[in-house]
Amino acid sequence: MKSRYKIARRILIFWTLFIGLCAVGGAAMMLTDTSGRSMGMDAMLPYFQKLPFAEYVFQDFMFPGIALLIVNGITNLTAAFLLFKNKKAGIYCGGIFGVTLMLWICIQFYMFPPNFMSTIYFIFGFLQAVTGYAAWVFYTQEKFFIDESGYKNIGTNKNRLVVYFSRMGYVKAKALEEADRTGAMLYEVKSTEMTEGTKGFWWCGRYGMHRWEMPIEPITVDLSRFDHVTVCSPIWVFNLAAPMRSFCKQAHEKIKEADYILVHHNKSDYKNAAEEMDGLLGIKHTKLTSIYCREGRFGKSRQLFS
Repeated sequence: MKSRYKIARRILIFWTLFIGLCAVGGAAMMLTDTSGRSMGMDAMLPYFQKLPFAEYVFQDFMFPGIALLIVNGITNLTAAFLLFKNKKAGIYCGGIFGVTLMLWICIQFYMFPPNFMSTIYFIFGFLQAVTGYAAWVFYTQEKFFIDESGYKNIGTNKNRLVVYFSRMGYVKAKALEEADRTGAMLYEVKSTEMTEGTKGFWWCGRYGMHRWEMPIEPITVDLSRFDHVTVCSPIWVFNLAAPMRSFCKQAHEKIKEADYILVHHNKSDYKNAAEEMDGLLGIKHTKLTSIYCREGRFGKSRQLFS
């Protein structure tokens, strides 16, 4: 499977190079002929008089040329260099400089009549900013790592079980912590559908949006022999993750007592998911732990008791 971060990084390198070189080229023309006559831009100078200190810095194209070189030229080429070196700072800079370009064009929208060139560069800035954000998300996701060697207490309590499904590893991290804290056995629910990568993301989103069940591998553990089960699940599109919906349906009336751990990236308790799990399992949960997580960084957890 191709790295989504590498793909986004290459696209961001293109945008930073393209915008940077175009800005350097435009700045060079302005500084070569500050009157703007050779470029047919001298008629634009009156529009600059709307800006503060126009009588000092906007009587020719010297200052606009320097500003263009620094704000959109050198900055984007620096970001491209950092991205070539695979530096994390390049991701931040690439996205931020896309926003900078959009703000630059907004000033042009204020100064000049509507024109195609300003509009298209605003779109370029937007695409660069979006690519930068995507690259940052994919980078943090792919750098997320779980060191399982430190969980020495898992499996010491044969009467407890932690069940989890995890697409990105975030739910698995919390399941490991809970199993290590309680000494519980650990069991992973696995889907037979595509859940990994970009295609898996959209596929899972479709299941989440429609609240469908997703096929899972047969349950190979005797759930009825445990005194307590902790069910850990991500939230998909504001709903219970489809594989865990299937698990809970298949585990109907097989679990004696349960609490739930829900991991999500929206600041909500998701009591609706807990109520759905109660109905599918045929029990009333003892506790709901709601954990906020954004690209592998966990926020404070909230515990709600029945």
